[in-house]
Amino acid sequence: MSAVQDRARPHKGRKYDQVLDGARTVFLMAGFEGASVDDIARAAGVSKATLYSYFPDKRFMFMEMAERECSRQAAAALQVIDMTAPPAQVLRLAAQRLMQVLLSDFSQRIFRVCVAEADRFPELGRAFYESGPALGRARIMDYLRQAHARGEVDITDFELAADQFAELCKADLWTRAVFGIQARFTDKDIDRVVDGAVSTFLARYACAP
Repeated sequence: MSAVQDRARPHKGRKYDQVLDGARTVFLMAGFEGASVDDIARAAGVSKATLYSYFPDKRFMFMEMAERECSRQAAAALQVIDMTAPPAQVLRLAAQRLMQVLLSDFSQRIFRVCVAEADRFPELGRAFYESGPALGRARIMDYLRQAHARGEVDITDFELAADQFAELCKADLWTRAVFGIQARFTDKDIDRVVDGAVSTFLARYACAP
């Protein structure tokens, strides 16, 4: 059962989005441990009583905030996948969108929080994964299956292939970002990784014309 299913869903009232917007501001600025309920209530412009009427503690608040933001990013990224287009076109667009998500300030900050809290609250990481990366993985797998049925790629393990594609997109830049070595990247930097990811993937899996 997923982290989303493991907990009761919050009551969504008039100020629900307002509370999550305040939570997003504070969590991204202070991290999970440094964020206080008082700060979140202040940033959201609501009372602590209102905040607690939606969320019993800040762990649930963080999970809901991360899921909402990851779902937004995933939905925007997945819109570029045309199930009928050729692999070179689809994979390039998918890689570009994936890179944008991976290198975004939001994703980097949330990833660090999830890693820092992994021992105490493993459900944070599960919620982040299921609301973002897992959706993208499933969509890429669906596309690869259809491309395989059209004779465009030769793949037997679609889960592995989708994971390999995502890892190719992380080459160099994501590592630099996550370790704080570099925070901003040029279009040329990103195109270099995207081109390498797509060409390497297709060299392994594309069927001969």
